[in-house]
Amino acid sequence: MSFPISRPRRLRKNEAFRSLVRETRLSPAGFVYPLFVCPGEGVRKEVRSMPGVFNLSVDEAVKEAQEVKSLGIPSVILFGLPESKDEQATGAWAEDGIVQQAARVIKREVPGLLLMGDVCLCEYMSHGHCGIVQKTATNRSVGAASTAQMSGVDEYEILNDESLDILAKTAVSQARAGMDIIAPSDMMDGRVAAIRDALDDEGFENIPILAYAAKFASGFYGPFREAADSAPAFGDRRSYQMDGANLREAMIEIELDLEEGADMIMVKPAMPYLDVISEARRRYDVPLAAYQVSGEYAMIKAAAQNNWIDHDRVMLESLQSIQRAGASIILTYFAKDVAKILG
Repeated sequence: MSFPISRPRRLRKNEAFRSLVRETRLSPAGFVYPLFVCPGEGVRKEVRSMPGVFNLSVDEAVKEAQEVKSLGIPSVILFGLPESKDEQATGAWAEDGIVQQAARVIKREVPGLLLMGDVCLCEYMSHGHCGIVQKTATNRSVGAASTAQMSGVDEYEILNDESLDILAKTAVSQARAGMDIIAPSDMMDGRVAAIRDALDDEGFENIPILAYAAKFASGFYGPFREAADSAPAFGDRRSYQMDGANLREAMIEIELDLEEGADMIMVKPAMPYLDVISEARRRYDVPLAAYQVSGEYAMIKAAAQNNWIDHDRVMLESLQSIQRAGASIILTYFAKDVAKILG
């Protein structure tokens, strides 16, 4: 035969055909929308580098949560901007912490919306790191040497085991406040086991853990650090977040978190690590999440504002790529926009 029998274009000739045979279907039911909660009342402050994303006081966060639920999005993840910071991340685990306050009110005012609590310390530490810092040259903690003294100092260590107790206390305080899912994002070794034990000891054995299992030290986090006021005062986070070159190590991290009791796993960021998502989906039969992070969002927004790309088309394409790679849950700042398009 002079011409191939197979003509794939037969199924592409109009939108009805394309929709009928589409392999990847986005749905708001798989989205989680991030919220940044801050002190005050009536506060709705747009994040400069993230158009459409706001720092919200609790009352405004409730309104946002109500809209999220009305759009068919099942969950929000809460990040907090405390009134003050210290070297023990007190605001992270305080019973009246900003995230705990927001969780209680949203749980009451927006029943049925799943609340996810990000368990990390960077937003609450005066130095902006995700664990307790020790100055290695003199073997003193930052509690003894102030953050100002530490600035510019390269000889420091993020203490792993000493940070676990604070992370566990934070998880328990969030569970008491009404969080439905605990999501540790700190990348300390052993944190999932420590959190699982603490939750079980306090009677929260039915609260699942979504572990940021493969969280990479990425340049795509910049806008988030503005939104959450969480940039490190010195150094960077490469000693505990993953090296972006390592896929096999990511599988080890995921395996360890599952062994320690994680119910769900996450890869962060999403688009630069689609291969990691795909490999995780191939290996592990558990719910798999991916975080389309602030830098991914900001790039699309900035390019669209300059009329360099079609905003909605690229937004949808980016999310389809994440789902196609294997993620069944996507944390994304585009959740509301996409839900409105999908109807």
